[in-house]
Amino acid sequence: MATPPARKAILGLYASTLQTAKSFSSYNFRSYFVQRTEDTFRGMQAEQDPIKLSQAYNEAVKELSVLKRCAVVNQLYGGARLAVEEQSDVRTQGDTVS
Repeated sequence: MATPPARKAILGLYASTLQTAKSFSSYNFRSYFVQRTEDTFRGMQAEQDPIKLSQAYNEAVKELSVLKRCAVVNQLYGGARLAVEEQSDVRTQGDTVS
């Protein structure tokens, strides 16, 4: 019988995934991955079967490594901020001069 991951391990993975999702410079990607992270971990929270919980945890670990690589690429090639985002006085790499 598979031992489910500890609650502390799941919460740590959730925090890392959420932090990585929030690091996207693109508003649409950032919003999508934050929502997807919350949905994924809500599903893990509701899971009662230890085998399925272990599988979901292992899948989330793999997805975190992919998400980290995608976030780095997105930060390198991020575009200008959208109108729906909070504008800052400090210019970032993707902002253009009006």
